[in-house]
Amino acid sequence: MIAFPLRARRSRLFAASLSVLALVAAGGAVAQEAPADQAPAAPEPHVVIAEPDKAPEEPAAPPIPAVWAPVPTDADGASAYGLYLAGKLALMRGEGAVGADFLARANRLTPEQPRVREQAFTAALLTGDLDVAAALAPSDGSPAFVEAGRLVQTVQAFVHGDARAADAALNQPIGAPHARAGIMITPWIAAAAGDWTRALQPAPTTADPLTLAIARVSRASLLERRRDYAGAEAELKGLADAPTIGALFKRPYGEFLERRRRRPEAIALYQAGLTANPDDTGLKRALARAQAGERPPALPTFRAGAAQGLTTAAFQAANERGNEFAAVYLRLALNLEYDDTTQYTLAQMLSRAGLNSAARAALERIGPDDAAVYAAARAELASSYAQEGQDQAALTELRRAAAALPADPRIALMLAGQLVQLKDYDAALTLLNGPLLNTAQQPSSARFLRGATYEAMNRIPEAEAELWAALQSAPNDANTLNYLGYLWVDKGLRVQEGADMIARAHALEPNNGHIEDSLGWAQYRQGQFDTAVTTLEQAVDKEPANAEINDHLGDAYWRVGRRREAGWLWNRVLTLDPDAERRAEVERKIADGLDDGPASTGVSN
Repeated sequence: MIAFPLRARRSRLFAASLSVLALVAAGGAVAQEAPADQAPAAPEPHVVIAEPDKAPEEPAAPPIPAVWAPVPTDADGASAYGLYLAGKLALMRGEGAVGADFLARANRLTPEQPRVREQAFTAALLTGDLDVAAALAPSDGSPAFVEAGRLVQTVQAFVHGDARAADAALNQPIGAPHARAGIMITPWIAAAAGDWTRALQPAPTTADPLTLAIARVSRASLLERRRDYAGAEAELKGLADAPTIGALFKRPYGEFLERRRRRPEAIALYQAGLTANPDDTGLKRALARAQAGERPPALPTFRAGAAQGLTTAAFQAANERGNEFAAVYLRLALNLEYDDTTQYTLAQMLSRAGLNSAARAALERIGPDDAAVYAAARAELASSYAQEGQDQAALTELRRAAAALPADPRIALMLAGQLVQLKDYDAALTLLNGPLLNTAQQPSSARFLRGATYEAMNRIPEAEAELWAALQSAPNDANTLNYLGYLWVDKGLRVQEGADMIARAHALEPNNGHIEDSLGWAQYRQGQFDTAVTTLEQAVDKEPANAEINDHLGDAYWRVGRRREAGWLWNRVLTLDPDAERRAEVERKIADGLDDGPASTGVSN
């Protein structure tokens, strides 16, 4: 049996552990419950502060002068253009707060440039500096910016205790594309200002059906606060009995019944809801609470009601691919009333919008009071750090998540994957073979990672058994096909069968550079050197900074007589931070080349 040194499996083991992290994180390390009447968010990013699925309107803006005379500078001698460029660079690096500060300073020097103001306003919004955003709110230009500015100014007036000013601002309703958020906050702000006529008005019929239905829930809460219990029940019962959307509103109706000391009716309502939707975690918790005789949720305060409305608008915006809109609404909601679950949702929206630094800052704020939300936040942080190669930071976060939820197998699997990445194989196997993960119902990802760990420890028969079992559970999983196929090809065990597996994996994921490298290496092992060169060149195009793939292409070049190019590739490998064993072998190849023995007698020789 041919030895399989670490240098040949390094990138695949990294990809294997990362794939487990990504798989578990994508499903949510901890299942998060969406509030009643809210839908799950969509993962696709969208244009910053542009109406979802529509191009932003271009405001009429004078061009920035080619030459300023004199050049606008601030008290510190910084020029407007320099501040603008520094702000844009900071935003590109994910340093939102720094970028917002630079852009705000540039705007103060160039008030005649609305585009600078809009970018400073957007940066302040998405980084959470809402008072600065309110001060920078554009008064003309694109409705996406103007109405966002009015929304922010209205909410911030309410946050600072001036409900009457906020209510007066809503005499002119918030317009598109933020009209939905305006509808959600208007009744709560009006009620806080004592304007009950506006507070209890039905929502405009021009709103979409779901927004109208959610507005009715808010109206029911305000009617209940006014002790109009019959009016409140009429709204909630009408929603709960609706044929298409009624399941969404059984929980708020049940909570109303519990507060009216009608617990048996509430229990029956929750049970009916679970019959229609047995996976609704909110209904499950409500039913358990009611059956235990615990106190029902209290009516929301005015600020909490407005915050819930903005959170609902955020979920709806995210479903329409408006992740930046969602992030703005969630920032405003958190400024009204802080909640860890809302903070976690904000972090997800920021991440989907590409604002990774801001997303991490949001996750860091989440404390341990709610173990499930805290563990989910730490797992998200770990996944983010792992993607950037910050392995120790990822491990620290996963250990915190596991301490918060020690019985959660998903977090245990992520932790095992990170331990594999750090080559702490014994610790990883302790988890993988422990009672949380080594069960009859274990997912294929657990078997896959266990097999990859055994292979890294050169325990090949055990690795084959686990990877084969994983493949039986998920026969079309590209990672498993690639990993087991590569193992067989590289060790000369079942070369043709392994090559066929890799070809299947490549057909499933043709843009995966690691799998394309495996395909090229299988061709190399079978002596198909010209074909291997073509395949490995494509793999290098996809993963240009991968030391192993560049090394493989160098070997293939040597075999087809392109020895100068082989030497160039091997020298390039030395610049790509290879591990010590690969570095030593590549240095030997640079000095001596490859021997003329069979191509399958070693990793690169």
